[in-house]
Amino acid sequence: MQIVTPTLLSVVLMTTLSTSAVHASAEPALVKLWRHETSNIAEIEVNKAAVERFNQSQQRWKIEVEMIPEGSYTETVSAAALAGDLPCVLDMDQPVVPNFAWSGYLRPLKGLVSQEVLDSLIDSAKGTYKDDVYSIGQFEVALALFSRQSILKEHGIRIGTIEQPWTKEELLRALATLKASGKYAYPLEMRTGWKGEWYSYGYAPMLQSFGADQIDRSTYRTAEGLLNGKQAVAWGEFFQSLFAEGYVDRNPSDDKAFSQQRAALDYVGSWEMANHVTSFGDDLVVMPVPDFGSGPVVGGGSWHWGITQGCANPEGAAAFLDYILQPNEIAAMSEATGMIPSTPAAAELTEHYRTGGDWRFFYDYSAAYARLRPATPAYPIISSTFETMARNIKDGADVQDSLDQAVDTIERNISDNKGYGFN
Repeated sequence: MQIVTPTLLSVVLMTTLSTSAVHASAEPALVKLWRHETSNIAEIEVNKAAVERFNQSQQRWKIEVEMIPEGSYTETVSAAALAGDLPCVLDMDQPVVPNFAWSGYLRPLKGLVSQEVLDSLIDSAKGTYKDDVYSIGQFEVALALFSRQSILKEHGIRIGTIEQPWTKEELLRALATLKASGKYAYPLEMRTGWKGEWYSYGYAPMLQSFGADQIDRSTYRTAEGLLNGKQAVAWGEFFQSLFAEGYVDRNPSDDKAFSQQRAALDYVGSWEMANHVTSFGDDLVVMPVPDFGSGPVVGGGSWHWGITQGCANPEGAAAFLDYILQPNEIAAMSEATGMIPSTPAAAELTEHYRTGGDWRFFYDYSAAYARLRPATPAYPIISSTFETMARNIKDGADVQDSLDQAVDTIERNISDNKGYGFN
């Protein structure tokens, strides 16, 4: 048995105190984070403030933020992945998550992020690939049909409700009435001048409401019969008619037709709510999107956070995600940006989205109608092909031929990539 002498005891105590001092003074481990730049300055500021709060709340980890231009964000991520230079935490648009997961960029979040956090999120706040969750988000957005009470009352047009949204026929009657009034060269604004993901986010829900889809979601291997079948043709003919009849401007010069009172209806997302309230106040009407036969549909999934495979400190990255997905942090993001909170508990902490709040209908629209974009690594080609197809249809191309060509392009890409992991 070793006898601890006073001298030995002193050495042990000094060593222990020295080790404790080293730990106490050790620098926190660095966790790098990339996020996209956005014109929504409030979103960036509230995110930076959350990072500062997290860094100050504990001593183990330090989040370091780098801003990446949105226009080149996906390309920057892909290039960094090839070079083995990805950060620990990425933000990403939800529909690209399956492609990033299939490419090996991301870790599944189960077992890293707390199960309580995962269970608290609405479905559209989780990005999945083959049933594993790879991303989670603080907020959501929802499509809607904006108008003004004074306009609808003047022309005898019913205000659509979540219990009874407009049908296709009702929408077309309203457009014909508004066009015939002579007050609106193009009565409906639909942001057709926007490029990129807006075409899938904004117009694929219409396709889905007709009963079609961009791909067969039971296999994720084929688009045949879904993107070029009877219901898809009906959507294409309807979509084309909006421009042929002069209801929607084929090539708008700006996206201010509704706010400048040149259009009577605005089909766009909830992110425009604050601007429209400022412009029209109590005269503003927010209606659900129309039901084209298979129920109203709005796009689901916004910008999310994920943890990369190469992250040296995944525990620290997960701790940060757990932190920013607390109800008070989600509510802070919603209050600053107007975005829909991604948990019921957070919604109740906000002025607009709490039960009885003046913007609660967006939360209800999302809960009732949201459909995520196809959870397949093929989604980038699906989206770009859909945009090309929709633009061609808008400009007068044959509907069936355009749909068939889109199916061929998508299926060729899936075949070239051996089904992207789907049997």
